[in-house]
Amino acid sequence: MPRAFFNWSSGKDSALALRAVRQRGDAEVVSLLTTVSAAHRRVSQHGVRIELLEQQAAALGLPLDLVWLQDFPGMAEYEVQMAAAVARQRAAGCTLAVFGDIFLEDLRAYREQKLADAGIGAVFPLWKRDTRELLEEFITEGFRAVVVCVNAAKLDRSFAGRELDAAFLADLPPDVDPCGENGEYHTFCYAGPVFREPVRFRRGEVVRRTYLPRPQDENLCPDAARQRVEETHFWFCDLLPEGSA
Repeated sequence: MPRAFFNWSSGKDSALALRAVRQRGDAEVVSLLTTVSAAHRRVSQHGVRIELLEQQAAALGLPLDLVWLQDFPGMAEYEVQMAAAVARQRAAGCTLAVFGDIFLEDLRAYREQKLADAGIGAVFPLWKRDTRELLEEFITEGFRAVVVCVNAAKLDRSFAGRELDAAFLADLPPDVDPCGENGEYHTFCYAGPVFREPVRFRRGEVVRRTYLPRPQDENLCPDAARQRVEETHFWFCDLLPEGSA
């Protein structure tokens, strides 16, 4: 079986994709690769503290490779750091990369091209799955996650910090993708079939952050670009490791 590294976000889609790739036997996932903010020491986009990310990786039984980035990095910085990370994984014997993407065609094409240049294949085990069915599967199969970030243009403050359960799904507005695939919300998955044990944490404060727009032609990395053409507001629910001050 080929060895693979997983482009790990810390959220529900990653957890589902990890289980799917193991069930299908596409590859042996041997490590997790996660982009993090150097300034804030948190998972990019999700805002999860690195301490919890490390505990999550330990509960999954997989080593963690961190890619340190500025907030909303430019394409040049992003590609240099990602190329170095992919080279590390290639040197460790990985020939595949796994992603939890579901239907963002442009992002998939970009990932595949860059990986092909490095001699790495790409696997998308959730690709084109119905997102409502995916979220229902996540819930019924015993996965557990908490909402850590919501786009204020799509969801109000009350959604930040909620458990990802049937009530959450029922309360989503009709214009919000059930899995938040358009960036409507992000999660931290802390328990489920792929975990040896649950990650222990407690909820902290909910804060609102505003990101000012940049020009549409500014050369931002692909994950950041889709959120920076207009002023955006996000609600973040801080999660703290259990027992921390």
